[in-house]
Amino acid sequence: MHREATYAQAKRLRRPLTPPEARLWLRLRARRLAGLKFRRQHPVGPYILDFYCVSAKLAVEVDGVSHDNPAQAEHDRKRTFWLSRRGIRVVRIAARDVRYELDGVLAFLARVAGERSSDAGDALT
Repeated sequence: MHREATYAQAKRLRRPLTPPEARLWLRLRARRLAGLKFRRQHPVGPYILDFYCVSAKLAVEVDGVSHDNPAQAEHDRKRTFWLSRRGIRVVRIAARDVRYELDGVLAFLARVAGERSSDAGDALT
């Protein structure tokens, strides 16, 4: 029941995507990237991740200029540490890279997710 409440809360709190997030989401949704399923604004513990691939335990965060702020950078560091302790790899992508280097960003994400998915499969065998 608690998990359902978390998902419902995340859905209610879902904020509009920024233009770079929307641009990336168009290329991640519906298994468009290497057949990988990504979720947007997915809750994990106290955090809501921009994008999350369950099979790869991969969180993708699109960072704008606000993440250059020292207080925000410290919050991001603590969040990344908390998620990594749970086996989730966090990849931070600069919004400008989504705008100007989208193909490179997608290739990088496909490689990282693919490596993590195959590592997870190897661990199960």
